Parts: sequence; structure tokens; C-alpha cells
Amino acid sequence: MGNPLRDRRTPQEFAASHQSIDFDDKIGDFERLAGIVEADLSALDADKIPPGWRDRAVAGSLSFGFADAQQGLPVLEGRVSATVDAVCQRCLEPMELALSAELRLLFAHSETDDSETEPSDESGFEVWELDEETLRPLDIVDEALAMAVPLAVLHEDDETCTAPDDVVVKSRDTIRPFAALKAQMEKDN
Repeated sequence: MGNPLRDRRTPQEFAASHQSIDFDDKIGDFERLAGIVEADLSALDADKIPPGWRDRAVAGSLSFGFADAQQGLPVLEGRVSATVDAVCQRCLEPMELALSAELRLLFAHSETDDSETEPSDESGFEVWELDEETLRPLDIVDEALAMAVPLAVLHEDDETCTAPDDVVVKSRDTIRPFAALKAQMEKDN
């Protein structure tokens, strides 16, 4: 039997079979996530790039079903996580970054305009528009983890970061663009 993450079927087919997928794969199996990590690590000298970063685990659990009794709204619920190698943008040293995403997706086709099959705002599901009839769960996991990568990766605490102290202090300063205006207004009164 193949990898169920790579199966390509319609959301209705996944939901009708109540497909559940527990997986433990490698970052290298997820093209978009691996590309992001590789691009980030390319800023490092070759000797600082962590060996085997593509072999780090991506794990999770996915469950397909329907959000309605008429079985017209296929959904996916689950949780995915990975720890990737990244570069701290403050000290420019390698670090480990934990990623995770909760999935509560309702599938809809981008050309669908049927208001009777729209979920209510209280459903708690995010609408995932499909350009094609079929999907691969692997692509959804890949997209969810790619979106979980922060714009600027930083060490969580100052002790782990090897940046000079003045860089760490400057990054914590709050920018107050209207402080001068406030001072001028108070002076004029």
C-alpha cells in the first residue's frame, strides 16, 4: 500500500471514506517546506549547515469527514508539526525552529457560488478553495507548515542568541513615530 498522503482524490471521496491519516515523514518529502528551509540555510557557510536537515521528522494526524448532514461540505481536521533548521536573523547562526499548525479546513471549488453550501461563520472552519477537482493531503500539510514559518526567525531568548548585546537591546526598543509630534503639541499648549 502506498503513502496515503500522496493519494490524489476528490475531497468528497476522502470524506466519504472517513479517511484518517497518521504520518511521520521527512522534511525532504515536502517540496515547499524543504525549499524554504534550503533557501534559509543557504545564507550559512557550508560548514555550518546542519547535516541531515532534510531527514528531520514531519508528523501529524489528519481526519476527513463532512461538516453537514447532507454530506455536501467535505472537511479536514488535524494537527501537523515539524522542527526545522533555520537561521536566526539577529545573530545569523543556525537554530532549531518548532513549527505546528491546527487544520480545520472546509473544501470548496473556486467557481462555486452556491450560497446553500456555504458554512456559517460560527463553523470554525477555514475555507480552502480548490483549483482542481482532486487534492493530495501532502500538499495541504506542505502549505500549512510553509505558512507557519515566521517572517523573521529569531532565538526565543537572549541567552541562546549569540548576537552582540547592543543588537539585542536595539531590537527590543519600541518605535514611537508620533512621540516627537506629541512633544511638539504639548510644548505648543
